[in-house]
Amino acid sequence: MNSPSLDSGAERCGVIAVVGAPNAGKSTLVNALVGQKVAITSPKAQTTRTRVLGVALEGNTQLVLVDTPGIFAPKRRLDRAMVQAAWGGTQDADLIALVVDAKGGLGGKLEAIVEGLKHRSEPKILILNKVDIADKGKLLIHAQRMNELLTFRDIYFVSAATGDGLPELKTALAASVPEGPWHFPADQVSSATDRMLAAEITREQLYHQLHAELPYACAVETEKYTERDDGSVEIHQQILTARPTQRAIILGKGGARLKEIGSKARAELAVLLGCRVHLYLHVKVKADWEDDRGVYRDIGLDWVE
Repeated sequence: MNSPSLDSGAERCGVIAVVGAPNAGKSTLVNALVGQKVAITSPKAQTTRTRVLGVALEGNTQLVLVDTPGIFAPKRRLDRAMVQAAWGGTQDADLIALVVDAKGGLGGKLEAIVEGLKHRSEPKILILNKVDIADKGKLLIHAQRMNELLTFRDIYFVSAATGDGLPELKTALAASVPEGPWHFPADQVSSATDRMLAAEITREQLYHQLHAELPYACAVETEKYTERDDGSVEIHQQILTARPTQRAIILGKGGARLKEIGSKARAELAVLLGCRVHLYLHVKVKADWEDDRGVYRDIGLDWVE
């Protein structure tokens, strides 16, 4: 079925919930549609922990993209909070976009998400992502099987990494949302504060540089964020980890690994914030950080029992 067309010059604005299994490429897709980084990315599953609002413009239309954590079977309190944030991100959406890793194919996690979407009345679209590296012969099979599980208004084949199919997707999304005033100023690309963004960029570097060595029992808190008189920004962050052995991994020999993490995070923040950044990191062992309500508040998650 074809999407609605843009038939007037009136302003349009809509909320699009981007959901899917871990590592489907949701954050990469949202960043690509916005045109700059608003959500961190990593090959590691479950990188996104909380809802991130990215704001994309397409002509006279503003698209509020809700990047959600990957939906999976929760085992810990942190897991439950992340899954709750993901389903909560679909509330009040004008459209739900289910992103599927076309290379990874379909599996139990995805079918569980489909079951959760069946009772939702919002229109739904299917986005098969990573088509540049997927088995081309299986794409239509995946699409047909997904459409048998859940009726989608439209199906799109894209690669968020290369940009294939994104212009067409963005145009279709713009035509799908209702007429109405924009929710955000034209120059705003995210709901995240600079303080929150700083913590996320450092956490992204932890994922990129530590790979399989990094435990999920790790969080980044921005303790101090100060704008100096010279226009630069001073940021103090605390990396929380559960065990002394994990702290040693993050520090590296003679603190070299932490220094590299800080250097890369500082450079990226300078580009994103448009100013010089002074970043100070330290690592703290806090065995029960996943049971600290304050940590959940700081990283943007609701406390769950």
